Amino acid sequence: MSNRAVLEVIALDAADAIAARSGGADRLELVTDMAADGLTPSRETFGRIRAAVDIPLRVMLRLTDGFSAGTHDDVEALVRVAGELRAEGAEEFVFGFLDADGNPDLVTVERLVAEIQGCSWTFHRAIDRAADRDELRKHLAELPGLDTFLTAGAASGVDEGLPTLLAEAERKGQPGYRTQILVGGGLRLDHVPVLLGAGIDGFHIGGAARPKGWAGPVDAEAVREWRRVLDA
Repeated sequence: MSNRAVLEVIALDAADAIAARSGGADRLELVTDMAADGLTPSRETFGRIRAAVDIPLRVMLRLTDGFSAGTHDDVEALVRVAGELRAEGAEEFVFGFLDADGNPDLVTVERLVAEIQGCSWTFHRAIDRAADRDELRKHLAELPGLDTFLTAGAASGVDEGLPTLLAEAERKGQPGYRTQILVGGGLRLDHVPVLLGAGIDGFHIGGAARPKGWAGPVDAEAVREWRRVLDA
């Protein structure tokens, strides 16, 4: 069904990936170190997950906690890692950085876009901490490969961000608003009906797929429950 909502699940390893896939995930976001909100996984981890499942994988490009890309050396390291993952076979990525004023760090973002030329990518929840969401969207709109914004609508999560998400969904098709909204960050099953009703068709879960918390694995049945609700 081409019109079904996309369900993206965070995976830390191949076991997570297999469970998420069997539960009905359409795509995985690959990260490590959730204590730092998700950093770039190793090439070896990517390789193991790629060998384990046949669904699309979006690999996080982020080497430090927070939404700054860091120093010149940090950015060079990030670009190098992007190239290595690309060489390993990665075809989709997740990244997003802000400058000290809360504006998009276009220098870093454009460096990465050049490095992953031809790949699709998500601008992640840095948008929820931007000084001006609308300006950020318009600044990024024409960058090659950008097809998704991962957002909760607010830094604190979907509960607070819901009105923003619904307002942005209303603007679909306008300049800066042609990119898919992927809702994640404090997302719960009870948010889903109103989001679907607004025409939002992308959902991202991490902790919600792990009944035992981040110390435990992705649970296929938890993912299956999300699939059922999205497909209802």
